[in-house]
This record gives sequence, structure tokens and C-alpha cells, in this order.
Amino acid sequence: MGSMVTFSQRYRFSDWPNKAIPKVSAGVYAIWNEDELFYCGMSGRDIEGAIASGKNRYGLITRLHSHASGRLSGDQFCVYVANRLVIPSLESAQLSMFKSGELTLDSLTRHYIYKHLSYQYVLVESSGEAYEIEKQARAGELLGLRPLLNPLTN
Repeated sequence: MGSMVTFSQRYRFSDWPNKAIPKVSAGVYAIWNEDELFYCGMSGRDIEGAIASGKNRYGLITRLHSHASGRLSGDQFCVYVANRLVIPSLESAQLSMFKSGELTLDSLTRHYIYKHLSYQYVLVESSGEAYEIEKQARAGELLGLRPLLNPLTN
């Protein structure tokens, strides 16, 4: 199965939204910080139910949209970016801007994502297939690397 999985080209988050991604789909994605595999995930849990109920946006497109937003609330990937990349790079002058409300962690996280991160994806037919491919990607079997933030180790 692993050899049959072909990810798309890489797309920069700065070019979001991506019209090539179907409005309702299950998929697996890999996020890159330059040439470092940063995070692998899947979307489309119960894609079958979403299709049956006629949802007009569900799965991969809504997950990547959430990641692109930089909003920490309800998005574990954005929390990882904020904790591992944004906060360590803060300068003391920026800290007082948080107190005044001139600066938010969400806005800095979104800026980081847009400036540095890219993604690629593969569409799948079912949530079960997405889980399997995500496991293989996180274990380093598909892209030759384990993701920095959420690797699977045997």
C-alpha cells in the first residue's frame, strides 16, 4: 500500500485557499517547514456520513483552512507552531504589545505559517484508508522522514 501513495506537489500556506482540494474529501497531509517534515495529519473522519448528509465543506479542506488560520483555539497544529516556533522567537519588545492587545499569539502564528510552511496532500476514499496512510506517514514510511511534531515510533 505504501508504494501506491503519491502526495501532491507542495503548496505554500501563503497561497491559501487551494482550489484544487475538493470541498468534501478525506485525505492525509504533510506540513513542511522548509525541508523539514514538521507534521502529518489526516482529515475526513466519517467522510461517508458527511457525504450522505450532504455537507458542502468537510474534511481535508476544512482542516487545512483551520491550520492556515493560525487560531490556537481548537487546532492542535497551531498550538504546536505557537509553542515550538513562535514563542521561542519572541523578542522582549513584543511582550508588552501582548499586554496592550496590539499583538496576539494567533496573529503571530498565522504569520509564521504563511511565511514559512507548506503542505502536500493525498486524497483517499475512506476514513479507514486515511488513518492507515497517516500512520505510515508519521512512522516515516512514506516521505522518508518522521515528522518533528508528531512522529510515530514503533
